[in-house]
Amino acid sequence: MVEFGPHLMIDGYGCDRAKLDDEALVRGILEELPSELGMKILGEPVVEKYGGNGGHDPGGISGFVIITDSHISIHTVPKKGFVSVDVYSCKEFDVERAKEYFKDKFGIGKMEVNLVNRGTHYGE
Repeated sequence: MVEFGPHLMIDGYGCDRAKLDDEALVRGILEELPSELGMKILGEPVVEKYGGNGGHDPGGISGFVIITDSHISIHTVPKKGFVSVDVYSCKEFDVERAKEYFKDKFGIGKMEVNLVNRGTHYGE
């Protein structure tokens, strides 16, 4: 059976807070990672800094890039040393390479990883 594609979700804890608060770094990742994984960017990445909501979310940076195969998104929370990442693609990619890439770029101390095969009935 042919599935639609893998969806890699990473939650990183104990990250380098300065890196999490660096808009240029987040933009650079969104510009660089697709080609590292054999993907093609469809449009310029969108990266925005957010001041928080005064409660559960103290703010950070959110970035998103649409690729021919789907999307990559990054959400950082510098005050908590936390990053949340999604890499969703309709074609296979090197999941281990992606995990190491984010670990290196954000200095992730502890990583929670979920990998879901999306569209499991797609090929029926």
